Amino acid sequence: MALYVVQLRFDLADTDRRLAVRPAHREYLTELKEAGKLVTAGPFPDQTGALLIYDVADEAELRDILAKDPYTPADVYEIATLSEWEPLFPIG
Repeated sequence: MALYVVQLRFDLADTDRRLAVRPAHREYLTELKEAGKLVTAGPFPDQTGALLIYDVADEAELRDILAKDPYTPADVYEIATLSEWEPLFPIG
């Protein structure tokens, strides 16, 4: 398994559309968390984006997860960062 950090940048011109999809997005994240695929996630206080940390087999699995996120077909974000991550201190 590998840890990946994903930073999303939200389309601020379409906040209403993102907020309409957000309940489904958060439900999906909850399912990923329960399955052990999502370590943590959350928006930035200024609502310009979010940071998510995934625990997945590889980048291909992560991209599949992202493709299934309700935010993706709604086209309300862009990926600012997608990178494998090696934390200095253990998580949890």
